[in-house]
Amino acid sequence: MGKIIQIAPSLLAADLWKIGEQVKKVEDAGADMLHIDVMDGQFVPNISFGLPIVQSIRKNSGMLLDVHLMINTPENYIERFVKSGADLVTIHVEATEQVERCLLTIRALGAKSGLSVKPNTPLSDIVPFLQYVDLLLVMTVEPGYGGQAYIEAMTDKIREARTLIDKSGYEILLQVDGGIVQHNIAEVVQAGAQVLVAGTSVFGAQNIADAIYHLKEIAQQQDV
Repeated sequence: MGKIIQIAPSLLAADLWKIGEQVKKVEDAGADMLHIDVMDGQFVPNISFGLPIVQSIRKNSGMLLDVHLMINTPENYIERFVKSGADLVTIHVEATEQVERCLLTIRALGAKSGLSVKPNTPLSDIVPFLQYVDLLLVMTVEPGYGGQAYIEAMTDKIREARTLIDKSGYEILLQVDGGIVQHNIAEVVQAGAQVLVAGTSVFGAQNIADAIYHLKEIAQQQDV
């Protein structure tokens, strides 16, 4: 077998009326981390979670909290999110002119650093920052809304990212986010993805535990 594949349920797809209950369900089901999308209505055309959600989940859960900042000037918020309980903070290369500073700040605060690219952003934009990155997130939909369909052209980009990471010599996890469901997991894992963000395919399932089990089962059957 190849690398261990991790499943990161996306809170954006949860039933917010039952958010605590649903977070506990994914934790009990063995999810590897909880993906929390923070949106400002400017960098992306939607508004979602903020600091209070991260703080509340941190107080009640031992899960690794994977906070994805889809916001402009993330440098203004990194410290507060780490202090609120984020274990991993991912910023967008398109969202700030201070990418290196942001990544170094995240690490200095004791969290893991992530860097993300939108579908139309070339991977060459992130090359100068690879030495400061613990996780590279390739968006496989346009960020801003959950429930979108996977963009098939992104499979080649995942392969390109895998090659880029392998050649870099750095220990960087490759995460994919957007439209990840049972029927395309094999494709993205074979392309080199290691961390799969899954929203509606987990929280929209009749049985959350079964959904996570099947996603992991399919992923681990692939040669990576």
